[in-house]
Amino acid sequence: MVQTSSFSKADWQKGYKSLKTEYSYWVDDITGEVPPLLQGTLFRNGPGLLDVNGDRYGHPFDGDGMISAITFTNGKVHFANSFVKTPEFLAEQQAGKILYRGVFGTQIQGGLLQNIFNLKLKNIANTNVIYHGQKLLALWEASRPYRLDPQTLETIGVENFDGNLPAGEVFTAHPKFDPDTGDMYGFGVDAGVKSTINLYKVDQQGTLTKFVKQKVDGFCFLHDFAITPNYAIFAQNPVKFNPLPFVLGFKPAATCIDLQPNTPTKLLIFDRSGQLITLETEPCFIFHHANAYEQDGEIILDSICYRDYPKLEAGIDFLDVNFDQVIPGQFCRFQINLATGKVQKSILQERSCEFPITHPDYVGKNYRYVYMGAIANDSGNAPLQAIIKLDVQTREKQVHSFAPRGFIGEPTFIPDPNGTREDQGWLLVLVFDATCDRTDIVILDAEHISNSPLATIHLKHHIPFGLHGNFTPEVWHS
Repeated sequence: MVQTSSFSKADWQKGYKSLKTEYSYWVDDITGEVPPLLQGTLFRNGPGLLDVNGDRYGHPFDGDGMISAITFTNGKVHFANSFVKTPEFLAEQQAGKILYRGVFGTQIQGGLLQNIFNLKLKNIANTNVIYHGQKLLALWEASRPYRLDPQTLETIGVENFDGNLPAGEVFTAHPKFDPDTGDMYGFGVDAGVKSTINLYKVDQQGTLTKFVKQKVDGFCFLHDFAITPNYAIFAQNPVKFNPLPFVLGFKPAATCIDLQPNTPTKLLIFDRSGQLITLETEPCFIFHHANAYEQDGEIILDSICYRDYPKLEAGIDFLDVNFDQVIPGQFCRFQINLATGKVQKSILQERSCEFPITHPDYVGKNYRYVYMGAIANDSGNAPLQAIIKLDVQTREKQVHSFAPRGFIGEPTFIPDPNGTREDQGWLLVLVFDATCDRTDIVILDAEHISNSPLATIHLKHHIPFGLHGNFTPEVWHS
């Protein structure tokens, strides 16, 4: 049976319009009831400005970071958003034009002479946002974080962790939180023919210490990692980077990356003392990991895997992407035997999916449930329009679809403070509703996501498709 398309490309394209207004208001249009025990703030980050005076960035991931703060308090919801006002953002706003090349697809107008040897990239601070050590940090993995005021969202400036993260070092957009200690773990990569990986720990007071500095062979494209009580695990994707077209101004940097055919993916496994174990598995490409844990002498690593690198082509309009030709991501499990060095890979979920998340208290531990964005159909590829809840033990799954006119990103799991089961809590999903040209914040019962939403919070506007975010029980609006 041939499945019909679950979406209209014109609907999907609407979600990539800039949101140029900064808002702060109490939401008065809510369907259903916000759970009374849901108290705190959901911070989200993503490219909010996708053009300068109508001149579009070459890829949405080059867009300027915009923080959204969604506060839940006593059944009420407050929304606010603000751009991360980096010096480069302010310069482009003042000039009224694009001044900087982008990593993913943006070239400066004026042709080769404007781009050759122009290697200055702006810190777009658009990938993730966390609240830790009483600091709100906007993250972009190619530079240092930007700090913002959590109440006003005013940009404070570059965060160097009291000088412990000096200029030239970078901090991941995917930190992990140890549920037992509350410490945050992060990394930075200086990529080249040989790459240097730095591993950091940031304690609950916000003090950063570096506990690993390790050179590894080859170009390291590392976007995410996983932690267990004894290990930090990376997947070194088998890619090569030819910088010449970028340096000479022909192409943006990310379009100069290619998968090395028939080359194994490497698993880089650091123990907490910094010792490195390197193992190999079949070729694949990984952006995001769901979780990892230790069991019976093995490390279990669950990740979204692509059979090939989803290569970006220079000069191609991202909004005209042919989804039938886009490589699907599949949810896979790696069983890593440290004693024998063998790695066994299996597929847990074939439907194209991304942005896996788990209960935060189960990070690094044996867990049961993972939530992911997914396409609406069982096969093929398309934008994310559904949520899958997968029981990794029984392989049973639940699905909640927002097709045909709803489009989603990464879900957020918020535990019920009185909960006793792993899946007891709420799943928050930002849904772009193409029918109304606005974004809804949908609250699902995390135990029964196929049921109707507990509440749908209707914003007055859309939020451009975003990337990552985090929840904190702190409240700054009441």
